[in-house]
Amino acid sequence: MDRLKAMQTFVRIVEANSFSKAAETLNLQRASLTSTLQNLEAFLGTRLLQRSTRRLSLTPDGAEYFEKCTQILATIEDLENSFRDHGQKGPKGKLRLDMPGAVGRHVVLPRIAEFYDAYPDLELVMSLTDRLVDMTQEGVDCALRVGSLQDSSLVGRQIGSMQFVTCASPSYLKRYGTPRTIEELRQHRMVTHCSGRTGRAFDWDFQVEGKVVKVEMSGIVSVNDADAHVTCGLQGLGLMQPARYQVREYLDRGELVEVLSQWLPVPRPVSLLYPQNRKNVPKLRLFADWVEQIFRDHIDFNEPK
Repeated sequence: MDRLKAMQTFVRIVEANSFSKAAETLNLQRASLTSTLQNLEAFLGTRLLQRSTRRLSLTPDGAEYFEKCTQILATIEDLENSFRDHGQKGPKGKLRLDMPGAVGRHVVLPRIAEFYDAYPDLELVMSLTDRLVDMTQEGVDCALRVGSLQDSSLVGRQIGSMQFVTCASPSYLKRYGTPRTIEELRQHRMVTHCSGRTGRAFDWDFQVEGKVVKVEMSGIVSVNDADAHVTCGLQGLGLMQPARYQVREYLDRGELVEVLSQWLPVPRPVSLLYPQNRKNVPKLRLFADWVEQIFRDHIDFNEPK
């Protein structure tokens, strides 16, 4: 058995979460992949994947083996690239990324051509989603996350601080009045923004004299997408607390009006996450440094001065 080929096949099956899709990308017969995996499991003496009619899932041994395989294959790729095309600068290969949809669309993608100009031989495979992605299960090299980090098995690197704003459309304020104090918010309604990962509504909070004050509000519409949240607010369906980068242009044009500006919402950290064994991969370091600079340059991801 060619163990390197078996590793590559196993990793591709996991990343595709399908024998058929993996077979297509490898230009092999599905039966060939099944045989390779069975031989690999027999060689290792353990089951790596649980198969069902709907999906594949890694066993505990499979998750550990997958993590080690991706590290080994990345090391081999980096080694080979270091000897190829010495006249060319920069890394080669594929980098799989995951980031929240709104952040990807509004902050990263508008400048993605800059990255390709600097590193034309790198292929970025980007997933823009607000769901909770299992980085090991789905073969993700690096993820952007907003908020407090939970997974201690991953390396976290804060690259910015997302600023928020309390605002509403002029039509809403004309109809319901402009709140002048935090207490008056209880007389208003909001556009409820729920987490795409947990389904839980994001808290409304304010920084008041060094303390965090939370406010409970009700609304007539709930959405689990950041851009949809803003769209509802623009139509006068309630007050909202979006990220400032999403609504800066609307505030500048007067299509939204900031309220309670003396009490700002609590900012949330923006972090890069990657597996411990990937932190020294050159192509990952280059992307991490590049995307960190984007957030450093962005006025809405830095603490107000």
